[in-house]
Amino acid sequence: MKQLVLDLGADQAHSLASFEVGQNAEAAALMAQFADRTSREHFAYLWGAGGVGKTHLLKALASAGGEAEQLRARYISPFSIESEFVYSPEVDLYLLDDCEKLSPLAQIDAFALFNEIRANNAFMVCSGAVAPAVLPVREDLRTRMGWGLIYQIHGLTDDEKVAALTAAATARGLTLSPGVIPYLLSHFQRDMRSLSTMLDSLDQYSLETQRPITLPLLREWLQAEAKE
Repeated sequence: MKQLVLDLGADQAHSLASFEVGQNAEAAALMAQFADRTSREHFAYLWGAGGVGKTHLLKALASAGGEAEQLRARYISPFSIESEFVYSPEVDLYLLDDCEKLSPLAQIDAFALFNEIRANNAFMVCSGAVAPAVLPVREDLRTRMGWGLIYQIHGLTDDEKVAALTAAATARGLTLSPGVIPYLLSHFQRDMRSLSTMLDSLDQYSLETQRPITLPLLREWLQAEAKE
């Protein structure tokens, strides 16, 4: 049941504005500079636990600006095809996600891409689950991961999550019973993406039943999901 619920918002759009900053103000400001190509540093590495927003930031950079700007940025996952790791003159911002999952062949391609980016004065932001010094990749690539600025991305505190979800609900015109958000925090995955998805799904159920979002409605909805 939980997996079904959490998959409902998998394709939500990412933007720098929708990133919940929390303790990451300096890193978020740097990402805005990368989006504008105004950063003095041309390389950055973001690391942290799953669900703290690393992929959100990289995909936000890939989709920032208008269509012309988006063509200048390229998001690369560890499982992207080989050609995605090849430097292109028309692309000046590369976004390499989940570096700890790079295969041996992808590590070779990433190493070559780093060198091309530096030679052509382009930009690159990478992410990983751990800091570059302990990243499980070849040594020469690990060294390049540490070329620029390195930031640990911290998850939100519970109070920050409550504030962010309350603000999101208010922005959508939703009125939540006081017990709804604490219940979500104590019973389900605690990263903001999952919590926001749960809130979206609950909003939809509220509209379908034409009832306000209360704790009894939340429990009823979860029971209905469990039966499907």
